[in-house]
Amino acid sequence: MLIAFNKPYGVLCQFTDRSIPPRPTLAGFGLPAGVYAAGRLDFDSEGLLLLTDDGALAHKLTDPRHKQPKTYWVQVEGDAREEQLEALRRGVELNDGPTLPAQARRIDAPALWPRDPPVRFRKAIPDAWLELTIREGRNRQVRRMTAAVGLPTLRLVRAGVGGVGLEGLAPGQWRPIPPR
Repeated sequence: MLIAFNKPYGVLCQFTDRSIPPRPTLAGFGLPAGVYAAGRLDFDSEGLLLLTDDGALAHKLTDPRHKQPKTYWVQVEGDAREEQLEALRRGVELNDGPTLPAQARRIDAPALWPRDPPVRFRKAIPDAWLELTIREGRNRQVRRMTAAVGLPTLRLVRAGVGGVGLEGLAPGQWRPIPPR
């Protein structure tokens, strides 16, 4: 079984939380028993999270050797210049080593749900939306990549993983993905 879930901002990618007070988890969304997240999406990121009850499938989706493409819509602070996009396309140096090249392009603001809390707005500083596709999944990688080229991330939404997209899912909604 494979499930596409639109993880809301401020939800953990696990079913329990031992923090005090506890934070929202996947347990609050009526997901089928026996599934678990295939990969992670940070607490402060939103969008597509795949869940499965199949360990081999989870491995295929998450193991860096399989290089499944992950596409993100990223709102960044600043006006993204072509040289910054080109740096992302070449790969950037992070403190844990160079990244693989990303596909990077500027996009119009996607039609998204409002975020709670809203992204900070500053009149004097422009922002831009990028679409980034990466084939690895280091901790907070997209945020670190955009920061490395001088474009701090304001909002991060995962739009697709390995051919599965977010289309038609509101935050907190999920749907089964038919076997291919």
